[in-house]
Amino acid sequence: MTQAIRISVGDVELEGLLNESSCARAIAEALPLQAEFRAWGDEIYFDIPVEHGLERDAREEFEIGDLGYWPEGKALCVFFGPTPMSQGEKPRAYSRVNLVGRVQGAEGLRKVKEAGEIIVEAAE
Repeated sequence: MTQAIRISVGDVELEGLLNESSCARAIAEALPLQAEFRAWGDEIYFDIPVEHGLERDAREEFEIGDLGYWPEGKALCVFFGPTPMSQGEKPRAYSRVNLVGRVQGAEGLRKVKEAGEIIVEAAE
């Protein structure tokens, strides 16, 4: 079963879904999450208390709005545009990442890249 989530950064709120992967289920069990985040191009990432390895379908290239889990940094990533590794307009991770979900309106994060804190919680 997918988990509906809400992500809040400053005055931006995004609604989305975690997928049914084992990694996404582990993240859902850890909700709610609150952390200081870092921006890397048009990607926000932050440490979460989840340890999970790479899944079979882990990848480097994503779509705007995708949520990823980066095992190397134990971090959740929100992709909303090109990163320093991108070779075009698509977000590209630093290394392979597990796809764990999607959010709507991710481009809105561009105006709050400096907000500093992010909250991820279960939504109704």
